[in-house]
Amino acid sequence: MSADVVVRAEGLSRSYGQGAGLVHALSDATLEVRAGELVVLRGPSGSGKTTLLNLLGGLDAPDAGTVWIGDRQLTGAPERELVDMRRSDLGYIFQTFALLPVLSAAENVELPLRIRGVSGAERTARVDELLDAVGLAAHAAQRPGELSGGQQQRLGIARALANDPRLLIADEPTGQLDSVNAEAMMTLIASLVHQRDVAAIVSTHDPRMAAHADRIIDIRDGRIAD
Repeated sequence: MSADVVVRAEGLSRSYGQGAGLVHALSDATLEVRAGELVVLRGPSGSGKTTLLNLLGGLDAPDAGTVWIGDRQLTGAPERELVDMRRSDLGYIFQTFALLPVLSAAENVELPLRIRGVSGAERTARVDELLDAVGLAAHAAQRPGELSGGQQQRLGIARALANDPRLLIADEPTGQLDSVNAEAMMTLIASLVHQRDVAAIVSTHDPRMAAHADRIIDIRDGRIAD
């Protein structure tokens, strides 16, 4: 495993609401994830997992603390720089798949590449390689609605890897899957992380998923366990 730190967070805190309705969703969270490392963020619903992932991915801003992607500071970066980092450095896997139903499997994977202005030949080669990597080469022309839940999540993984991100963020990626497909999904994610030297942080409340982790971070009531 590479020793390079891909994402580093120091002292992250985030609260929502005000007065009697104030909720401390995250308090003084510090962590780092290295290239080729699969970190499972484990905790019950409402523990702060999603809040932490949103801060690490630049989808929300902390009340206090800082996030770095490599040597680039994510926290407080101008919107243009944030957009660039989301496109080039970050890949997201969503619990609800978040695929575009009118596009084929290949077109869903190709979309991030089109947005970045990648050439047609390179897009085609990259899409073919990724669909093959997740076992969907034979389903390139099918739309998401024609795929099973497990296949849709594999497609979501391929799309998340389209721009060769440094950090993969997955929020409860097995939440919509049965136990057999959930196990297969975590096995696939772990394999891709190690093969491609990607840093990954995956949230779950399923204790079975911890078996796939290189490291486990427990979070409860917005605080990371020592």
